[in-house]
Amino acid sequence: MESTIVNGLLILKLNMIQTVALALAVYFLGSFIRHRIPIFMRLSIPAPVIGGLIFAGLSTFLRTQGILGFELDGSMQTALMIMFFCTIGMGASVTLLKKGGMPLIIFFLLAVVLAVLQNALGIALAKATGIDPLFGIISGAVTLMGGLGTGGAFGPLFEEWGVQGATAAAVACATFGMVAGSLMGGPFGEALIKKYKLPTPLQDGIAVDGVEVEEEQETGINGDSLIKTLGFVLAAMGLGSILSFYLTKAGITLPGYIGAMIMAAVIRNFGDLTKSYEINGNALEIISDISLAVYLTMAINGLKLWELINLALPLLVILIGQIILMALFCWLVVYFIMGRTYDAVHLSVGMVGFGMGATPNALVNMAALTEKYGPSPRALMIVSLVGAFLIDFANALIITGMAGMFR
Repeated sequence: MESTIVNGLLILKLNMIQTVALALAVYFLGSFIRHRIPIFMRLSIPAPVIGGLIFAGLSTFLRTQGILGFELDGSMQTALMIMFFCTIGMGASVTLLKKGGMPLIIFFLLAVVLAVLQNALGIALAKATGIDPLFGIISGAVTLMGGLGTGGAFGPLFEEWGVQGATAAAVACATFGMVAGSLMGGPFGEALIKKYKLPTPLQDGIAVDGVEVEEEQETGINGDSLIKTLGFVLAAMGLGSILSFYLTKAGITLPGYIGAMIMAAVIRNFGDLTKSYEINGNALEIISDISLAVYLTMAINGLKLWELINLALPLLVILIGQIILMALFCWLVVYFIMGRTYDAVHLSVGMVGFGMGATPNALVNMAALTEKYGPSPRALMIVSLVGAFLIDFANALIITGMAGMFR
């Protein structure tokens, strides 16, 4: 660990290993707090957010008081971010996508429309409150439809484009979205069921669609299966970097993880079609969980929260507007277009969850309805596929295209 004095402030410089070790310690702190304060579990707030914001808040306080500053090495952060999105791509099976049918396509297109509307509203409100229009996109599809992962990926890119405080704003907006999406999802579904007096499986005994989310038959996890799966992920990352290079050379500006996601999906489906190899889903989930946890904790640890002081009110105005947009869209568009049935309620509630936060928020919202009113297997499958995979590709293109208008 090195130290230096900058403008009278002592700065501690952590190298790559020390930065990763700090991230793990902060993650376990967040996990400890999460399991002891029920509201964090109920709202699906991840441990990296809890622990990371505590460290970032402490770091900000020490710096602003002229006591101590931290300089963290972010060299592993990008690699872990790409690895996480690579596991998302590798989880996409064409066989599973086919089971969704036309409702899957329609729901996906509605999610795309919502992402565009989130950005358009964000840009309009950002201009109205006198801040950079790019903050409108950050508080739109980047962090709401995209969640913490996409926010953490695009934050540094927006800062390269001159948007100071983009990463801190992204994490703040994504956290707000997760809380809002979790709080409004269940009551929103309840309101639709009662308003339209919909029959439900448990209370009215109606039959539900027999489609079930496909459960993959996995072998046990051991060192060999984990290494093999990691090998597939690293191969996709390597090939994806080559693809991203040529896309950039062709003038197509996309986040670095898109190339890796594409190659991961190719590797997965080539194996599925040829039966020449198999991706162990359980091992893939372990790699995904580890890479996301460490990557997000590192990103939040390095937040410069003091850059948000002048943005607090404009961002709050934008986010309140986004809540209103979400409620109206999921009611007047998603519910009606998807058939005005109990399944449509689940799809609307799912859209609230991943459209404001992340797929886990959507699944938590739907689980609450399922417990009281009964299951909707087709809706569960569609929301899982669109929220966890399909929308990430489309959202990256939407964000990049709309941001390019204001760079």
